[in-house]
Amino acid sequence: MRPETPIPADALAAIRAPFASAGATPTDAPVLQPLALLLDLAGEALRSRLFVVQGDGGEEAALRTDFTIPITRAHIDGAAAAGRYFYEGKAFRVAPPGSGRAEEFLQIGIETYGGGDTVADDAEVAALAWTAAKAGGRKDLTLLLGDVSLFAAFVASLSLEPALSARLKRAFSRPRLLKAELEGGPSQGVEASRIAGLLAGLPESEAVAVLEELWALAGIEPVGGRSAGEIAHRLVERAHAAQGARLTSAEADKVRAFLAIADAPEKALDAIGKLSGGMAGALDGWSKRLNAMTERGADPKAMRLSTAFGRAFGYYDGMLFEVRSAALGDDQPVAAGGRYNGLPERLGGKPTTAVGCMVRPGRAYAGGAQ
Repeated sequence: MRPETPIPADALAAIRAPFASAGATPTDAPVLQPLALLLDLAGEALRSRLFVVQGDGGEEAALRTDFTIPITRAHIDGAAAAGRYFYEGKAFRVAPPGSGRAEEFLQIGIETYGGGDTVADDAEVAALAWTAAKAGGRKDLTLLLGDVSLFAAFVASLSLEPALSARLKRAFSRPRLLKAELEGGPSQGVEASRIAGLLAGLPESEAVAVLEELWALAGIEPVGGRSAGEIAHRLVERAHAAQGARLTSAEADKVRAFLAIADAPEKALDAIGKLSGGMAGALDGWSKRLNAMTERGADPKAMRLSTAFGRAFGYYDGMLFEVRSAALGDDQPVAAGGRYNGLPERLGGKPTTAVGCMVRPGRAYAGGAQ
């Protein structure tokens, strides 16, 4: 596991300062997180980036990839109606082969639950991330903005068949699935579809037995903590989706036009409004959000709003952002965050609002490139 190169103490202090002064409670979170939970929330694509280990109870676990999920779990366990938490600690991800990137790295961030003004909270968190990233000394930073809820609102404006609408929204953060939806074909390979179709025609108990027999014949040992029943259920859902309604050519073209919008925020919002004609409510908060971000120190000239921007972590459901460095490239964000109102309830907590962000000091520091 490759560690980061340490950065100077004064640079780290400058990057930390915006978060430390945000009135949040210092906290930490367990390094080990349930593997099955991470895969359910972020998708199988994350598996290759995880350090998988054996947990205390014998179940497979993974070293934390970031702090959002573990701190959300800790907030739920604390049973507080609202909370704001500041953290600083190590996270772990397998680096792409040959990249030479750090696999053990420092993250500093903040997570907020139960805020009363979501627009103001969004603006504060994004501005905190921008200010902290800038404190590292880089002069080539940009602030990329997106909004998962804008895509959901746009899809709703198309008046699609309900199952198709729901499927399209779920595909937003998964480019391969979204591409398949736009092209009008099944989102999985032929063999996977055949297996799914076979299982879909059987009672659940028989479907599980067939899947287990296929594993035995192929010599496959399932990993990741998922049972045959859970996998069979997902395959059946896949088969039903493949048999469902598809986008027409005109609908697919309209979705592509929406996803092609990427410009200065005000221009992008204007383009969205002209294309949809029925999203005024979804766009209302954005002007206020942008003004509030600017008032809190974010540079409006560095902002860009992209309707296609999403993150692999599928729990984001509102505004999201990344601070990027031209020198590091788009795949190495200096800071990132967004709104994830649905995550606490998915983890067993009460419905609440939730937003947060983190910065990678090793990337923010102008003398580093990790």
